[in-house]
Amino acid sequence: MLPFLLVGVAVAQAPGRPRPDAAPPQEPAGEPAGRTSDGTTDPQAEGADGTLDGPVRSYAVTITPTGNAALDTALEAVSSLQRLRERVPTSAEGLVARALQDMAQLRNALRSEGYYDGTPTITLAGEPPDAPNLALRLAARGPEPVPVVVGARTGPLYRVSRATLRPFVAETDIAEAGEVAGLGPGDPARAAAVNAAQETLLTRLREAGHPFASVPGRDITVDHDTRTMEIVYRVQPGPRARFAQPVVEGSENVSGDLLRRASGVLAGETYDPRELDRVRRDVLALGVFGTVRARTGDQLDDEGRLPVTFLVAERPFRALGATAAYETRYGPTIRAYWEHRNLFGGAERLRIEGEISRTAQTGVNGTGARLSANLRQPWFAGLNATAVTEIAILRERLLAYDRDAVTASFSLERKLSTRLTASAGVAGDIGKTSEVDRKIDYSLVSLPLGLRYDGTDSLLDPTRGYRASAVVAPTLSFGDASSTFVRARATGSAYFDLTGDKGSVLALRAGLGTLAGAEAGQVPPHLRFYAGGGGSVRGYDFQTIGPRRSNNTPRGGLSLAEGSIELRQRLSGPYGVAVFVDAGSVSDTAGLGFDELRIGGGVGFRYATAIGPIRADVALPFSKLPGNSGYGLYVGIGQAF
Repeated sequence: MLPFLLVGVAVAQAPGRPRPDAAPPQEPAGEPAGRTSDGTTDPQAEGADGTLDGPVRSYAVTITPTGNAALDTALEAVSSLQRLRERVPTSAEGLVARALQDMAQLRNALRSEGYYDGTPTITLAGEPPDAPNLALRLAARGPEPVPVVVGARTGPLYRVSRATLRPFVAETDIAEAGEVAGLGPGDPARAAAVNAAQETLLTRLREAGHPFASVPGRDITVDHDTRTMEIVYRVQPGPRARFAQPVVEGSENVSGDLLRRASGVLAGETYDPRELDRVRRDVLALGVFGTVRARTGDQLDDEGRLPVTFLVAERPFRALGATAAYETRYGPTIRAYWEHRNLFGGAERLRIEGEISRTAQTGVNGTGARLSANLRQPWFAGLNATAVTEIAILRERLLAYDRDAVTASFSLERKLSTRLTASAGVAGDIGKTSEVDRKIDYSLVSLPLGLRYDGTDSLLDPTRGYRASAVVAPTLSFGDASSTFVRARATGSAYFDLTGDKGSVLALRAGLGTLAGAEAGQVPPHLRFYAGGGGSVRGYDFQTIGPRRSNNTPRGGLSLAEGSIELRQRLSGPYGVAVFVDAGSVSDTAGLGFDELRIGGGVGFRYATAIGPIRADVALPFSKLPGNSGYGLYVGIGQAF
């Protein structure tokens, strides 16, 4: 709805004498002529029994452009003639009443955009709505719709002369409110700008610790001689407050101690709505609640603190799901999982997941599989950190190598800010690998350290923001390939909403990796770097970019560089397309090299769903590798990156 000025005290000065009728506009009723806000009938437009006074009189509305797009939108938004034309049929008498009501609404719209001398215009079949006996002439017309033309003569645009702050109560300190922002001398005297400036100063006071900050009144003076407006905001900061210990209501099966710890980080902190929302989202991130709402008290408690209540609704604790994907030459992948989100009553989440894949690459026999169990424990040992324990059994059958292994890891994750998470832990990996030219048994111990930042607006379908992650893992290798090395991997992506409505999105991705401290032959093959395939360089077969053996199978390298650019365009409703270019290079050395840079590109189809877009991409390599298929088809859920 169009924003209008809500005026406390208003004075308007006309040439030579006061003009109280020139005060800033009040919000229009927004109800159709002939029907009041409580749904009763207006006898001016309809009969007392609820029927129309006369037959239905159809009409067609034309809104004449004023040259100001914002004003045109405002006029259309408040016009009952336009809004109710199809939804609420009316008679000739009702059409005239509706037009007369619109005159006042259009005048308010003009003033809301700063046109205080503006005049609305409406004609019904070429006549003004107050013409004598107009309803009779309209009723006598033929069956064709009555032409209705809505417009306005704007007159000069009024501008702000000054916008200042004063305390609502004399001698109150309002220094923390600062100066009026976003509204100054020379700016158009628009209602939206006046309201936005008020909201900005209230936000500033609330973020400074004043939960009850308000603007009880505004003094607005319109000077018609100078065609200017002066605004004085009467500010009441209210007391500075700290949060009391929050109370969580609505939970029946989740540990009260856990909820007190998770929400209790607020207790004693200076009031800040941003901090309140951050903790609300942290409680939601426990995974056991479908909704979490924050409610603050309307007064301070006996200790001068602000009461806070989180209202929660538990979600189902058990879930079962499955996903499927397909990639040319890599083949199909099917994944299924079962999880319990409140295993021991403390929001512990156990997820058991199984995956089966079957590569279609020539020379590869057998089916790949993975079975894993992952347990997440929030507020582990009373710490504001999440413990993550995972055990997995793997069977990989790939063109580069075969691998059978058991892995286990334990790490602690800590949110450093709303978007930044750090992790540290220990991981073990025992298994055996088979390559064309050798087989090894290995045992690995690593200490992975990670950082993850997510400033995007969606996990599966981001349209704006940035995302980055980095993992550094010092590793000690025992067995047939004894060595000590450091493996580092970093990725980042950026998303730009080009049109502002998520219709056209430019997505960029970059990835780097390096292995330092060992030769390629001293590193088990699954830790070397490869490129090619979905999520890497589309158009090339899986893992086929990089150093190769004499029989043309991938050997993997010690460094990786990748990048992608993708334009995602929504067509209509849930349908969309994408155009993309990927590039990647894998080198024999730990330093980045681009001698064997490979580039692929293609187009894709997108179908939006509640859990992310269904994606189908087709890509071609710009330079085909020996043994590659020459194209790639990739189907899955979620964007490529």
